[in-house]
Amino acid sequence: MAESVTKIIAIDDDPTGSQTVHGCLLLTRWDVETLLEGLRDASPLCFVLSNTRGMDAASAAAVTREIGVNLRAALARMEAAGEPVQPVVVSRSDSTLRGHYPVETDVIEEVLGPFDAHFLVPAFFEGGRLTRDGTHYLMVDGAPVPVHETEFARDSVFGFSTAFLPDYVAEKTAGRIAAEEVERFSLADVRGALEARLMRLEGNRCGVVDAEEQADLDRFARQVLAAAGQGKRFLFRSAASLLTALAGLAPQPVPAAEMATFVRGGRPGVVLMGSHVGQSTRQLEALLAQTDAVGLEIDLDRLDATEVLVGELIGAVEAAMRQRRGAVLYTSRGERQFATKAERLAFGDQVADLLVRVGQQLPPDIGFLISKGGITSNDTLSKALALRTARGLGQVHAGCSVVRCPQDHPRFPMLPVVIFPGNVGGDDSLAQVYRTLSRRRSEP
Repeated sequence: MAESVTKIIAIDDDPTGSQTVHGCLLLTRWDVETLLEGLRDASPLCFVLSNTRGMDAASAAAVTREIGVNLRAALARMEAAGEPVQPVVVSRSDSTLRGHYPVETDVIEEVLGPFDAHFLVPAFFEGGRLTRDGTHYLMVDGAPVPVHETEFARDSVFGFSTAFLPDYVAEKTAGRIAAEEVERFSLADVRGALEARLMRLEGNRCGVVDAEEQADLDRFARQVLAAAGQGKRFLFRSAASLLTALAGLAPQPVPAAEMATFVRGGRPGVVLMGSHVGQSTRQLEALLAQTDAVGLEIDLDRLDATEVLVGELIGAVEAAMRQRRGAVLYTSRGERQFATKAERLAFGDQVADLLVRVGQQLPPDIGFLISKGGITSNDTLSKALALRTARGLGQVHAGCSVVRCPQDHPRFPMLPVVIFPGNVGGDDSLAQVYRTLSRRRSEP
């Protein structure tokens, strides 16, 4: 019997989870054959882009179940073929605690379990998120702010009242897991010896993990993987930094500052922005002020005239390209208020469909594409570009991944695409990324 290979499988609720790693496959589909391609890939990890953060809870559960069932079948196929895989399953989600927890971890436990424990590990250092004494913080102007005091906690779908993770678990599980039942792994614990404690966990115990720097998660991951090697089964609900620790990758081969080498012909690019959080709006304003990119607002009050609106926008992009200028297509700013979550999600679906149509019709000779926002990026990869898989090249900026279309893509061969999360970076970060990719503009 062949020795099993450990594979980290991140079921990603939007496509930004690869923002700390490189060289891995991102799968936008999850049929058994595509999952087998991911499992057989040489990289130690792969991502299945479920995009469930843009769905209601029932749809998120259904998609997660389908992925789990197909993954179970793919793993069985590998076993039967004499290529056994030891899976390490990560439910990758938001570093500001938004997402369908515990819906997704419950379904994964049901389909791929049983697990001895599931760990909440929301630290994401590239984005300034850390966890200390059980409380999750966002760094704002150099100071740690409990994440429940930020705009992210007021999200109309995924809002929450506390950044103290045991209480967050109790709130989200409606008391099914009481705060005092949550196993806390403090900084001192993580930096010490955990093996005996990890080996005692059973019954899908919930644990929350402190981390202030990457070395904390590196040590935690080594001990968790050692326990898994002795038969323990763990599930992780985490942000991206844990994946760095679990995968143990070498530095990316092309440094961030040299990512312009992937830009096609040194030509100008396009920014497609759907994210509406305040952070994104400030980044948009800086981009328009600091670069020559042409700003093109997508008027969401014109959703009933989509054909005309898309035609006008594409015409404006083509005009900018003729002037050797890039273009920034952005939705009307601000989060609209709706009477119900269902109405909010339905409106979001309309906006997403519009952005997909814009992405599909972009000029085929653009040099690069920056997709701003998680849901926008998922739809750009899976629908606008119709990619079944994409290979991550690395990061052009902390937390911002670059993938590339294949050589045989019918419309955008070898197009580099930046996946830029809505809640990542400082006010100037989007402008910095745009300038980095525009450095070869003068070349023929």
